[in-house]
Amino acid sequence: MFQTSKYINKINVCATLIIPPGKFNVKSMKARLCYSSRRNEDENLIEDIIDILTVARKFNSENKIYGVLYYADNSFFQCLEGNKSDIESLFESIKKDPRHHSLKHLETTHIEKFSFKKWSMKYVDKNSDIDMFFKKNGSEKFDPQVLDLKILPLFLENLICVNQKESSSRLKKGIFNRGITPIF
Repeated sequence: MFQTSKYINKINVCATLIIPPGKFNVKSMKARLCYSSRRNEDENLIEDIIDILTVARKFNSENKIYGVLYYADNSFFQCLEGNKSDIESLFESIKKDPRHHSLKHLETTHIEKFSFKKWSMKYVDKNSDIDMFFKKNGSEKFDPQVLDLKILPLFLENLICVNQKESSSRLKKGIFNRGITPIF
């Protein structure tokens, strides 16, 4: 028994050297939470999306929460990134929001870095690449309720790629890319 205790003390000392006391806090870990929901059809879609984005962008920027919201075919997909306790608390509030029903928690996972740090809440319009992704995975239309732990990471990669395409196409606009031929 004495020997075992001696080794446990050595392990504790090593752990303290690697992770100083108070520096490792599970609640402040970087995390990603993804969920899907259906829209309450009794509400006004445009007003709902504007309201959701306005509130989310303000709250998220104040709380260092990042994310993406995708809406199509009467369904929402949202990915939130931030401190674990913050995004879990936010998700509890979202669960109570009457604009959502059939809410499905898809995943909460530890992450090393934020994928959506540029956005307090990015809204991605309905996109043919996303539709194609779901068709390749057996759905006739966008249906985030079918996402599982196997295809969720692929879907997130797809969302990131769609946004990068949108961003690069916006960068090409401007006086030098509008078909204006310089005089000289």
